[in-house]
This record gives sequence, C-alpha cells and structure tokens, in this order.
Amino acid sequence: MAVVTIHFYVGEDRESALFNTYNKIYSNTDAVPDAVSTWVVKSVEIDDVPIVMLGLWSENPQLYDDFQLRRMAEEIAIQLQALPDTNRVSVIGGRARRIQVLLNPAVLAAHHTAPLDIVAALKITNQRLPAGELYFNNEAIILEAGEFIEDGEALAETVVNVIDGNAVYLKDVASIVDGPAVAETYGWLSFGPAHQGSDRFRDNYPLVTLAVAKQRGTNAVWVAEEVHQLMAGLATDLLPPEIHLEVLRDYGETANEKVNSLASSLLIAIATVVLFIGLFLGWRPALVVAIAIPLCYGAALAVNMISGYTINRVTLFALIVALGLLVDDPITGINNIERFHDHGESSPLDSIVNGMREIRTPLLTSTLTIIVAFAPLAFITGMMGPYMAPMALNVPVRNPSGSGC
Repeated sequence: MAVVTIHFYVGEDRESALFNTYNKIYSNTDAVPDAVSTWVVKSVEIDDVPIVMLGLWSENPQLYDDFQLRRMAEEIAIQLQALPDTNRVSVIGGRARRIQVLLNPAVLAAHHTAPLDIVAALKITNQRLPAGELYFNNEAIILEAGEFIEDGEALAETVVNVIDGNAVYLKDVASIVDGPAVAETYGWLSFGPAHQGSDRFRDNYPLVTLAVAKQRGTNAVWVAEEVHQLMAGLATDLLPPEIHLEVLRDYGETANEKVNSLASSLLIAIATVVLFIGLFLGWRPALVVAIAIPLCYGAALAVNMISGYTINRVTLFALIVALGLLVDDPITGINNIERFHDHGESSPLDSIVNGMREIRTPLLTSTLTIIVAFAPLAFITGMMGPYMAPMALNVPVRNPSGSGC
C-alpha cells in the first residue's frame, strides 16, 4: 500500500480541489501498473476533527468487556449520526464482531478439501446477483438469485466441496466462532485525583471511544449540546447501570467558555469606559458614550452578518480593540459641542452642528488612517489569513460607526 498526501493552498475551493484530484488520477489510469487494483481518494479537513469524544467504560469488566462496549458504541453511533449537524461519527477501541473460520488440517485432508476450495466456495455462496425481470399484471418484478450469509449458523451450513457425490459442509472441516475479533488496539481508562469519585475506582478500565465531528459551517457549541442531550437520554434508556459515560473532549464547551470570557471582558471594558467618562467629564458625556457604543456595535455586527462573519473569538477581540477608537471620537465631539454651547452665541442645535462641522475633517482623517492601518490584514495569506480577515473588517467598520455617532 502507498499513501500520497496532497496539501492544498489555504482558501482553495474544496469541491474544485477534489474534482481536479479525481480528474488528474483517472486521466492517468493507463500509466498505473496491473498490481494496483484501485484508488481511494479521501478528503481530510478541519471539520473532520472530532469536537466531542465520549468514552464508554464499565466498572464491571467481567460482565461488560471491550467487545460488549463496542457493540453498544456502534448502536449509539447510529443515533449520533442521525443528528442533523453531525458529520463523521467514529468508534475507536474495543473488539468488533467477527465470524472466524478455524480450519482443522486433519479433517480437511480426510475430506480431500483444500483451504482454497473453502475460499472459492464462500466467494460464490456469499453473493446476490440479478436474475432478470418478470412482467406480470402490468408490473415488473426484479428477480435475484442467491443470498448473503447472515450469521454463523448459515455459514456452517455452506457447502464447500462435493466428494463422491457427498456434500462437504463447512462445519465438517472447521469450527465457526461468532464473537470478538482478534484485538488490534487497546484502550484503557484511568482516573486522576481531580476526578470526582476517583477514590472508589481502580485503574485501567477497558474503554471504547465515540468521536463526533460537526458539519461544515455549523456551531460547535450547539452541536456539542445536541450530542450531550441525546447521550443523556440514551444513558437512561439504552445503557445498563454498570456502563458509564465519560466526556474525554468537548471543544464546544471550551469554545463557549472562551467566547463568554471575551464577552464578559468586553462588558467590563464598556462599563469601565462609561464610568471614567462619567467621573471626569460628567454624566451627559457618559450617557452619550453609553448610547453610542451599543448603536455602533449593532451597526457593525449587522455588517458582519451581511459579510458572512459570525460572532467568535476573533470578532469579539476586534470589538475590544475597537472600543478605545470608538470612544475617542464621541468624546472629541462632545467636548467641542460643549465649547460652542458654553459661549452662548447659538442654540443647542446650532452648537451641535457647528461643533461637529469644525472637527469633521480631523475625524474623517483619523477614520481613514485606521482603515489604511487595518485593511492590509485582509490580504494576509497562509494559515493566518482566515484569522486576520475579520480584524480587517471589524475594526475599520466600528470606527466609522463611532465617527458617525
């Protein structure tokens, strides 16, 4: 076997990349040697990385071993796959179910049967082929011949050879074992001191892991919540009391914590700015700034929605960075309006118009400077490009909003 890994440039369209890959491979099949039977092309991207990993383990391994745990995990995987926003659901660890054919060399020799005879017989028997169509009563009935082997009993009754007119069954020359396969990997669970109830559990419990990935463009927090809600119901209805569920990874929870931390930092920053303005400039400037911030942020978030950006850690960080720039322009405008108003030579409305007209050019110039400073972030290539692009949009958009407010 040979594995060839193809890395595409960041921002390359996924469908076009896969189409070009298939086109290039199948346009060169004439150069492929006969020893190569087929090609398999698999795409691997960031959404294939599991966001939730759940571990099934039993405190009674004699009753529920890794084979039983994997059977349960495979049933749960079908339920998880039915969720609308999940992508690939993988079962890791444990021994899968296998029907093993253990040949007896002495009995094979006595029945004049070779192992290749058994292989050929199983290939012929375990298949279903189309056998034509039957038209009756204005209906077309599709006919099929043969059937698939469904269990160990049907496999044991398979005829593998005919000697002197007598059929040789597989059960005559081999032992049929329907059970766990030979272990290829092992998964164990141990508890640290910080785990709740770890003092009553011993170490090294057999573990089978369910890895759940999300679909492209979906919210990891919501997908993780859907998975946990489903598992809470399955733990009650499907799993025995001796089977426990352990959360090994939850990127939805960690992402939610980081977003909430940035959101709380943003609220603290806004409250601090309004408080200091109220203490040093008076309650009226503080009120203006307190009204300007949510209005300008609302307009900027609307632009983000139109542009296809979601609320995430990068956009929230841009909110915090733009907060100081957003507050500077209203403070400057309030001070100049107050200066015109204190002269008492014009009405309040004229004071507002004249005060803003006088500083209009500096405000526009500062806004243009910020746009020029942050706009190049949109042209960053490589892995950092998708992370810096929201900064290039959010900070300039919020600052012109502040100038307008």
